[in-house]
Amino acid sequence: MQNIIEFKNLYKSYYLENQVEIPILKWINLNIKKNEFVAIMWESWCWKSTLLNIIWFLHPLTSWEYFFDWDNISSIKDDETLSFIRNKKIWFIFQQFYLLPRLNSIENVCLPAIYAWTLWKQREDKAIKLLEKVSLSHRLNSYPWEMSGWEQQRIAIARALINDPDILLADEPTWNLDSKTTLEIMNLIAELKKAWKTIIMVTHAKDVALFADRIILLKDWKVENDNFKF
Repeated sequence: MQNIIEFKNLYKSYYLENQVEIPILKWINLNIKKNEFVAIMWESWCWKSTLLNIIWFLHPLTSWEYFFDWDNISSIKDDETLSFIRNKKIWFIFQQFYLLPRLNSIENVCLPAIYAWTLWKQREDKAIKLLEKVSLSHRLNSYPWEMSGWEQQRIAIARALINDPDILLADEPTWNLDSKTTLEIMNLIAELKKAWKTIIMVTHAKDVALFADRIILLKDWKVENDNFKF
């Protein structure tokens, strides 16, 4: 199966005011295939969320080659082009949900589709179907503050699917959820792979990582093992 993401010698660092370099990621070489479910884990402090933001075109790199679906993203400097690709091809399931409190479930799910210039009726119909898919048909007109954490995370997953992205990025998607809810959310995310989605998830939890096809271990700013086994 072909790669959808490929990193060659990815390097990321920051510089302090005195020009001291602080390395974040060092010479990452990594391939992720289409329809693969990958979990990224880490030992100690290695800026794992930064890697997700790089995949999402949000962090410029110090040195890199980044191939996304065979295109060399590292050669694209135009922010509008990167934003268009990001909105159509990739979406993020955030740790903190980031639902807007003044919008109901349907409106929150519809938000990414607004930037894809789809008609309101089309957005609304699709949002309702997605909310039904994540077992929230009874919460269509509810607001975030009226719902539990697991319900809000399900809305966030529905929102991530509204533009039918090829890749789903998940940053600690079960953070602060109890074990029963964690299992429900992970079963739901695992089901998305059957819909030919590529899933890249950051987690520190072994039981969550085991849902993935492959576990990538980061240590000391670099890939320690790209097919880690417990």
